[in-house]
Amino acid sequence: MSKADSAYRTIAEVSDLLQVQPSVLRFWETQFHQVKPTKRMGRRYYNAEDVVLLARIRDLLYKEGFTIKGVQKRLKDKSEEGTAAEETHSAPDSKNAATDTLVRELTDIRDYLKDFI
Repeated sequence: MSKADSAYRTIAEVSDLLQVQPSVLRFWETQFHQVKPTKRMGRRYYNAEDVVLLARIRDLLYKEGFTIKGVQKRLKDKSEEGTAAEETHSAPDSKNAATDTLVRELTDIRDYLKDFI
């Protein structure tokens, strides 16, 4: 039986899912202020949005060859784009593209998790 997509995941679960060491996830938390797992009793718990963000960071670093600073800039630029889009009520196409990307990433994560069922 697998967890619901909305369930919180431990650092070990996210580590296994993304195929990176828990120490890497803790390091990324210090480098990317967007990564903010919930902490309870000294343990980290990641929601679905956290997992998608961490998967994006992993892909930018390992697959696309960005540096830490490059990923920081990319995430900052995306964050500013989102803020600007909200302020100017951006066209539906840009919202659809962002939603499509998120859905694809979540689908990939779900499909990956199915291998463990």
